Amino acid sequence: MASIPKIKTVFSKSLDDFFYGIAELAQFSVNVFREGIRPPYEFKEVLNQCYEIGIKSFVLVGVTAFILGLVLVMQSRPTMIEFGAGSYLPAMSSISIVREIGPLVTALICAGKIGSGISAELGSMKVTEQIDAMEVSGTNPFKYLVATRILATTLMIPVLTVYADFISLIGAFTGSNIKDDVNVHFYFNRVFEALHYTDVIPSFTKTFFFGFTIGLVGCTKGYNSKKGTEGVGKAANISVVVSMVGVIIIDMVVTQITSMLGYL
Repeated sequence: MASIPKIKTVFSKSLDDFFYGIAELAQFSVNVFREGIRPPYEFKEVLNQCYEIGIKSFVLVGVTAFILGLVLVMQSRPTMIEFGAGSYLPAMSSISIVREIGPLVTALICAGKIGSGISAELGSMKVTEQIDAMEVSGTNPFKYLVATRILATTLMIPVLTVYADFISLIGAFTGSNIKDDVNVHFYFNRVFEALHYTDVIPSFTKTFFFGFTIGLVGCTKGYNSKKGTEGVGKAANISVVVSMVGVIIIDMVVTQITSMLGYL
């Protein structure tokens, strides 16, 4: 019985931390919009962050997307052929990748790579007092460090998603050719015949929310990190977990909304 008060204390603390984290993210997002619309604008830093966040992630996203498309077709092919639906394999792979798998997996990869990188970078600057030095020198660290990174993630996650979808379809085509000899023209004709604007637009739109969430969480946890190097590692770890959970929740909400609107 003595353990019950301890369990209640742990549960209460976890609940307090949860609501405190929500409030912290809300306050941080308000500051982002407030600072982001005020001139001067850091266009050069935004472009630099787009390169660091987007271009440098092309290899990782591309390799993962290719394997994803390849495995999807190789795993689905025996079952579809068993039910006499082998001819629908291109349509199935294209709809699955464009609607759900491509955007979600790309966002989760970026949450791990980009979210942790942003959090660790800002956390290191925080604990070494570089951010304080920027404030003393008259530079707005929130605008220069935070707003630029969040804008870059919001813009580059959709670009990475389109790139991942394309590479995944190539991987799916490769998987189809491992067992069968499929004509590339025939395959991609079936792919694009199966896709409609109602498949592409909702899946592309939600990637902007994915990017904003990844950037916001990474910047929030890094900018507010404490307790030296231990705090930096903890902030990076928490940012990955929270970003992934946020991406999955957003995906669920968008799927429900598009379903109610008749897009699915």
